Amino acid sequence: MNLEEDRAELIPVVTAGLRTWEDEEEFSRAMEELESLCEACDLLVAGTITQALPHPDNATWLGSGKALELMYLVRGTEAEHVVCLGNLSPAQMKNLQKVIEVPVWDRTNLILEIFSRRAKTREARLQVESAYLQYMLPRLSGMWKHLGRQSGGGGSRANKGIGEKQIELDRRQISHRINELRKELKQIERTRDVQRGGRRRDGFPHVALVGYTNAGKSSLMNRLLHMSDPASGNQENKKVFEKDMLFATLDTSVRKIDIPGRKPFLLSDTVGFIENIPHDLIKAFRSTLAEVKYADVILIVMDSSDPHHAMHKKVTEDTLRDLDVSGIPRIYVYNKADLRDEDLTVENHPGGDSYYISAHTGYGIDDLLDAMSGLFKSGSCMVEVCIPYTDGNMLSRIHKEGEVIEERFEEGGTYIRAVCPAPLADHLMRK
Repeated sequence: MNLEEDRAELIPVVTAGLRTWEDEEEFSRAMEELESLCEACDLLVAGTITQALPHPDNATWLGSGKALELMYLVRGTEAEHVVCLGNLSPAQMKNLQKVIEVPVWDRTNLILEIFSRRAKTREARLQVESAYLQYMLPRLSGMWKHLGRQSGGGGSRANKGIGEKQIELDRRQISHRINELRKELKQIERTRDVQRGGRRRDGFPHVALVGYTNAGKSSLMNRLLHMSDPASGNQENKKVFEKDMLFATLDTSVRKIDIPGRKPFLLSDTVGFIENIPHDLIKAFRSTLAEVKYADVILIVMDSSDPHHAMHKKVTEDTLRDLDVSGIPRIYVYNKADLRDEDLTVENHPGGDSYYISAHTGYGIDDLLDAMSGLFKSGSCMVEVCIPYTDGNMLSRIHKEGEVIEERFEEGGTYIRAVCPAPLADHLMRK
């Protein structure tokens, strides 16, 4: 299929931007990101309209004259939707739709639509549905047109609610569904806690990948899986989906990374962050993102070729703060260094907290792994244990992951004194 055929299958939309307090550069960046979000949702931007106002119009978000201009642009481009930069109130959305005569999406609606298309696991689908219903609840009057009262009579308790508006019934049904989703997600969260507890008992350090959407987190995970020992399993089957688009990955994946000559660790890939991420999405995905709170090391991944990567770093750290993630060692990973500098003249300095890498070419990966190993060791402690002769796997693991100080054979097993990473030390002390 060629590019023209691909474009023909996309749904045409018009984007609308309202600049209030932002400077021109910040507003332009936000509009560019809105277009990228549209592309991620299989929408083709057929036209764009912008306006500068001190504050949004209370009735139609855009000024009344600009709203009419938008209507003519929609008709001229045959756009099927209008996508607005910003978040509209239910009344603004309803009034603007009346003027332009096509559905209006705001930025939150667009992100929720992307999430609904990308969600693969049952947990992700339930989380997205919960967020979408909470978003939709106050907007029912704009989405439902069957607002006439139901027919019915009688005042008995059995007929209670028959005279209510349809919208009130819809609201009750949605509220009921939200409560059902919360219960289902609580059960999944309990299962996740059990799985997480099992992983921690295994004693492997846990590293979490976080960062702005499309920074290359999944690509980095796949690069490390590619470097892993084939003896530890079919690494190709363990690779995660990666694509150069916003929110390509929604589902949290945890993989064991076992690179020859290095200590193995667990690596989790999480959903990407974005500026002004919808609050309902943060709430819905909080249990999934909680994986980060239990990490031993956090890798904050950024696209170093993006001129706005400093802002992306701030958004990531602000989101971690909102999730109450603190006190965990962090390494700042500037990915896509090959796109930033084709000659890769940038150098990494051992002992720092920032590293330039390319998940695509492998540049800087060893420097990053050295830095991670240093953090693993900084949390190490001395253990003295007697390993039964029947548990040769554990003895081999201590030799591989720790630094053996003393070892001797006794009647009950192998006595060993070693400096081990904290997760392994905790595991040994519980045995």
